[in-house]
Amino acid sequence: QVQLVESGGGVVQAGGSLRLSCAASGRTSVSYTLGWFRQGPGKEREFIAAISWSGTTRSYGDSVKGRFTISRDNAKNMVTLQMNSLKSEDTAVYYCAAGVRTAVRGVGDMTYWGKGTLVTVSS
Repeated sequence: QVQLVESGGGVVQAGGSLRLSCAASGRTSVSYTLGWFRQGPGKEREFIAAISWSGTTRSYGDSVKGRFTISRDNAKNMVTLQMNSLKSEDTAVYYCAAGVRTAVRGVGDMTYWGKGTLVTVSS
């Protein structure tokens, strides 16, 4: 079992930046891929970014490429999501997730989920 707790959400103006963090605990000795998803009002949960255990493989959803950056610190069991050039359409609850697959494109690729943190981008 892995427990994930997100932090860093809040309200930011369009064009601004925000940094989300996720702390992992529990069975962190397993080489999990960590990722971020989001779910906007009335929308399905969307893949945002994922990073492999070693950090050498990173992938991003098309809607955030070039604006968001995922990174991890295995010594601290943390994964972060740096979000720049935020847009109103980035408003959503952001979820941290963990799974054993290196290639992540959808919710089915992840096993463990945090409870989410709300990001609101005001225009």
